[in-house]
Amino acid sequence: MTILCGCALQRDVITLDNRQALIEKRYFESQQKNKKLASQLNAQKQNNQNLRNKFAEQNALIESLRQEIQILSGRLEETEYVLKQKIQTSEDSYEKKEIRLDRIDRTASLNKDRIARIEQYLNFESTEPDLKTKQGSGIKTQSRAEQKLSEDVIYQTAKQAFAQGDFELARERFQKLIKTYPKSNSADNAQFWIGEIYYHEKWYEKAILEYQKVIEKYPKGNKVQSSLLKQGFSFFNLGDKANARLIFTELIKKYPKSNEAKIAKKKLKGIAH
Repeated sequence: MTILCGCALQRDVITLDNRQALIEKRYFESQQKNKKLASQLNAQKQNNQNLRNKFAEQNALIESLRQEIQILSGRLEETEYVLKQKIQTSEDSYEKKEIRLDRIDRTASLNKDRIARIEQYLNFESTEPDLKTKQGSGIKTQSRAEQKLSEDVIYQTAKQAFAQGDFELARERFQKLIKTYPKSNSADNAQFWIGEIYYHEKWYEKAILEYQKVIEKYPKGNKVQSSLLKQGFSFFNLGDKANARLIFTELIKKYPKSNEAKIAKKKLKGIAH
């Protein structure tokens, strides 16, 4: 009986050992599977992180390209504006040449009068009273011619200084022209170029005020449209899109057929509401 019990217990022990070995094997296999799954999950997380990084980089690239497109668009519009100004300058140059030719004609006429007076004097003709009258008239005409010459010299030297990047000298000369010859035909142009100097110096607040002087003091001049356009650009560069839209809209409404209005319309399309 004792032998039978011993055999039974031994079988139970073996059975338990087998079960324990099987359980340990399954446990070990489960651990291996868990490690494999964990490794796969980590790899998947890493892939997801890489995808997120690539997505962020792509978005950053798109945003950078969008900003570059906006900058290039603004530069294109400013280039169109500068080209228009150069064309206008060429037309102004042609008009100034005509003015110079007219001045030469007047000077030649004055010289003829002087020669005639000298001839009269050499011939001892008694025309002294008439001579004084003519001389007085000649002096006045000469004075006006010299004044006009002085205006042109100041204006041209100011423009030359601006072209060479000497903004301080250019500003001083333009201001001198306005102060010395406030009724000059070039006064509105000089005021506009003062605004341009501040614009190129990126002092946009001051540029806006100087352009406003053109609009208020010379409403019938040829620089009102340009001043409105550059005011709009100045507000835009300051980040004040609301006022930029108002200025561009006013320009288009008042001068719908002008080249400045065409530029303003393009600019308005690029300003987000």
